[in-house]
Amino acid sequence: METILAKPDENSLKLAGQLLRAGELVAIPTETVYGLASNALDGKAVEKIFKAKGRPMDNPLIVHISDISQVYDLVREFPEKARKLAETFWPGAITIIMPCSDKVPKEVTAGLDTVAIRFPSHTVAQQIINSAGIPLSAPSANLSGSPSPTSALHVYNDLQGKIPLIIDGGESEVGVESTVISVAGDIPTLLRPGGITVEQIENVIGKIHIDKGVVEQIDSHTVVASPGMKYKHYSPKADIIIVKCDGDEYIDYINALKNREHIGALCYDEDREKLCVPYVSLGKKKDYLMQAHHLFNALRQLDEMNLHTVYARCPKKEGVGLAVYNRLIRSAGFEVIEID
Repeated sequence: METILAKPDENSLKLAGQLLRAGELVAIPTETVYGLASNALDGKAVEKIFKAKGRPMDNPLIVHISDISQVYDLVREFPEKARKLAETFWPGAITIIMPCSDKVPKEVTAGLDTVAIRFPSHTVAQQIINSAGIPLSAPSANLSGSPSPTSALHVYNDLQGKIPLIIDGGESEVGVESTVISVAGDIPTLLRPGGITVEQIENVIGKIHIDKGVVEQIDSHTVVASPGMKYKHYSPKADIIIVKCDGDEYIDYINALKNREHIGALCYDEDREKLCVPYVSLGKKKDYLMQAHHLFNALRQLDEMNLHTVYARCPKKEGVGLAVYNRLIRSAGFEVIEID
C-alpha cells in the first residue's frame, strides 16, 4: 500500500473524509499525539487499527468528536460531572469515560459497557472529523509498544505501507496522550494522567480517586477501561532503567559505571555538562510541561544512538510530571533503581 503524506488543505481534508467514510485508516494530528483514525461506528474499520498497529484487541480505544452534542449518540448517560468537565476542558486534552450506547461497537470498547470520548482542540483534527461526518476512534498512530508519535514523520516511519494517508498538522503541542478520567462509577477515577492535571480536575468536580494502575504495574489478566494501563508501552529499542534519587546522585551513579559502552542517559538540562555518557535531555528539571512535550521525541532520539541501556531521571509525580512518570515507568517496564 502506498502511504501519502500530505499537508492539510482542501483536497487532503476531503480525501481524509472520503477514506474514513469508506472504512479506511487515516493518521491525524491532535494537540496530544498523532492518532490513527477510523470510523468509530464501524467495527470492521476499527479492527484495521489493531492490525496496523499490532495492538491487543483487549485495549479499548478513544472516540474523537468535534462537537459536545455528538456525545449523546455515543452514551446512555451524560453524567453531571462529565458535563462539567466537558464544558470546562473541551475542546482539549481530556478523555471522559461514560456508559456507552448500543451504537458503539465492541471493537472500540473492548467489550466493556463504557466508552472513552474526547473532543480534540487541534483545528485540523476537528476539520477531519467534520469532513468525515462521523466520530473517529483513534489511538496513537504508532506501532504498538513503541514511543507515541508527536510528528507526521514519526507516523510515517512506523506505519509507511500500512495506511493510505497521513495528514501532517505539525508537531504535537502537549506531547503525551490525553488525561483519562472515568465518571461511569460512583467516584470519578483518574485512569491515565496527561496535560490536564489532577488539581485542575478537582477544581471543577471535587476530589477524585487515582487508580493504582497510574503508577503501579497491573496484572496482565486485569480488565482495564482505559488505553495504556496494562501493557509495556512507549519503549525505544534500548532498555530503559529509571534511577530514583535526589540531586547529583544520578550523575554519580552513571559516571561510576565501569563499562559505559552503549550506555546513555535520559536526563534534565541541568545534568548535561556533568555526564560522561551520551544523553538526551527532557528539558529543565522543574518544567513538567517541557518534559511532557519532549518525552516521546526523546525516546525516539535514543533509538538513533545505538544504545543498549538508558538510565533515566525519575520524574516528580506532581502536576503534569505525573503524566511524564506514568509514561516513563511503562517505557521502562517498571524497572527502577532507588539510590538512598
